[in-house]
Amino acid sequence: MIGWVIINLSVAAKAFQLKDSLSLSMILYQIFCLLYVMDYFWYEEYMTSTWDIIAENLGFMLVFGDLVWIPFTFSIQGWWLLTHKPDLTKAAAILDVLIFIIGYRVFRGSNKQKHIFKKDPTARIWGEPPKVIGGKLLASGYWGISRHCNYLGDLLLAFSFSLPCGASSFVPYFYPMYLLLLLLWRERRDEAKCREKYKEDWATYCKLELPASRVFEEFSSLWALFSRLWGSNLDNSQWRLKCACKCCLLSILGSRCPMT
Repeated sequence: MIGWVIINLSVAAKAFQLKDSLSLSMILYQIFCLLYVMDYFWYEEYMTSTWDIIAENLGFMLVFGDLVWIPFTFSIQGWWLLTHKPDLTKAAAILDVLIFIIGYRVFRGSNKQKHIFKKDPTARIWGEPPKVIGGKLLASGYWGISRHCNYLGDLLLAFSFSLPCGASSFVPYFYPMYLLLLLLWRERRDEAKCREKYKEDWATYCKLELPASRVFEEFSSLWALFSRLWGSNLDNSQWRLKCACKCCLLSILGSRCPMT
């Protein structure tokens, strides 16, 4: 994380040296990343209840990821902005700020609730006694909305880092797309581990009609209608891409993919 900040600040210094000022896109990107890293260290205790600490063993992937992958790939947006100047409107900037705020609230709020619950299962969630399944599974607060709301918050944050770069290139979106694939892989592993650990209690939790699941059930109906109207004009590869994108969203929010 510190390496990421050092590279970002170096990029910002270079941009200022070249142009005697920083673009709105560069300012937003730098502020968002700095706030994200500061939050990481401010709430460092909460990391002890995350997947990285609980499930990932110390090895090449973790060491390489922290020392090389994070600082040199998460900073791609800054490198890209050195040689490109996207036309970011004020409306787009305001929207990006809103996405960052919403993503942060969901990401930090859900992880905080999980950590507090693990320390004190009787602690109130949003001012009310927590709903618990089997004495170990939290099913209220953010965790009563979706099984993986922390993943959703993290993805929104990742996209807010890239949106200041505009839509002229896929390069600045490497980080959020990589994170999406990582979280999908992690979600599958997390589900399998929880199913083995909590057994019947996990099955009960998965049967809960969470608000996110209900929303996507309605979405599924609209998707079926849309697919019939539009799907006939698509070849098989395009159809599979549509299905894959939908299943990605369903998986992240903890809803069942109707195509599997």
